[in-house]
Amino acid sequence: MNDLNSTDVAKASVKMAISSRVEEEKLIKDFKDQNISAVAVDIGGNLISSIPKIIERALVASKRTGIIKDCHVHDGAVAGATREAIIQVSSKATGMNVGGKIGIARSGEHLSVCIFLSIGLLHLNEVVIGLGHRSIPDIT
Repeated sequence: MNDLNSTDVAKASVKMAISSRVEEEKLIKDFKDQNISAVAVDIGGNLISSIPKIIERALVASKRTGIIKDCHVHDGAVAGATREAIIQVSSKATGMNVGGKIGIARSGEHLSVCIFLSIGLLHLNEVVIGLGHRSIPDIT
């Protein structure tokens, strides 16, 4: 029985997105012990022109690590949650160059995608975070 809820999975995706590369591996192991599958992927560039690449990177990482299966229901869930997270960060980052990470976590039917970005503007850096959630069936 899985007693984790959407909040638990969302917290895991946020932690993955804001982690350093060194912290990432430890987090993945710790989450696995809690029955949460997780992965993080670096992203960067102009936000608007990078949207298809961001969604693609989230899908590839999710499939490669076994967070989702290779089926259109799971693909749609990751793409939809990623798009939701992008929408949340886009008002601050549109037209700007960004760098950051996507954190993805899943436990049971709960899937969460977090995007954490640093927005470069001269010597000033703004940060923004977006979070998307989808509920998907466990397909065996």
